[in-house]
Order: sequence, then C-alpha cells, then structure tokens
Amino acid sequence: MGLLERNPGHGHPLRPEFRLTSLGCSAAAVAHEFQTAAGKADQDLLRRSWTLPVLTSLGTPHRFNDIKRNLPSISDRALSQSLKTMEVRSWVCRSIDDSARPPRSVYAAVNAGAVISRAAAREFRFV
Repeated sequence: MGLLERNPGHGHPLRPEFRLTSLGCSAAAVAHEFQTAAGKADQDLLRRSWTLPVLTSLGTPHRFNDIKRNLPSISDRALSQSLKTMEVRSWVCRSIDDSARPPRSVYAAVNAGAVISRAAAREFRFV
C-alpha cells in the first residue's frame, strides 16, 4: 500500500526496521484525527467494518437507499445495523421526513460522527 518502507542501513536482515512513508504519515494523521474524535469509549465502533464507509457517505444527510447506492457492496442488514449502532452512540441522527409519502427516514452524521465524516470524506472514497 506504500505506507511503510524499510529503514535503509538499519536493522538486522531477519528483523528489519521500517518507517512511515509520506503517504503513511498522512494516513497516520487521519487515523489520529479519527481516534481523537471518537474518544476512548467509542474506539470499538471505529473498528467495525462499515462504520467509516457509512460515515463517509453521510457528508450530507441522506435517506437509506441513497446511502445504499453509494455503497453497492453493503447489504441492507449490515447498513441497518451500522446506522442503528451509530444512532445509539449519537454519531448519527435519524429524522423522519413527513412531507414525503410514505414518510422516509433521513440520516445525518452528528457529534463525533460528523467530525469523522468530514475527515474521512477528505481522504477516502469507498466504492
């Protein structure tokens, strides 16, 4: 992935040393931003498989099917569970659009979820 490189001239051949490349340094800075926004209590949420892709697609409020269209490989069940989990942790806010027939749910990233969503949208594109 180009995040690490061997440290030239250092380390034993069987135990080489590695250092971050410039790409690795920028990835580490983004990861630090995610961890700082999440806090210690919500670190496990960052490690779940669909948290970052879903938050990345919530740069602006979207309906369920819009999020699904942005992430074609996610199942309905996985998206639903991910949104519910993030809603319980106050990373996502679900509101009902009563003007639509039938009424539809609209999801938006809030609090730590909004910070992570903005940082992820700057750096990543999930397809």
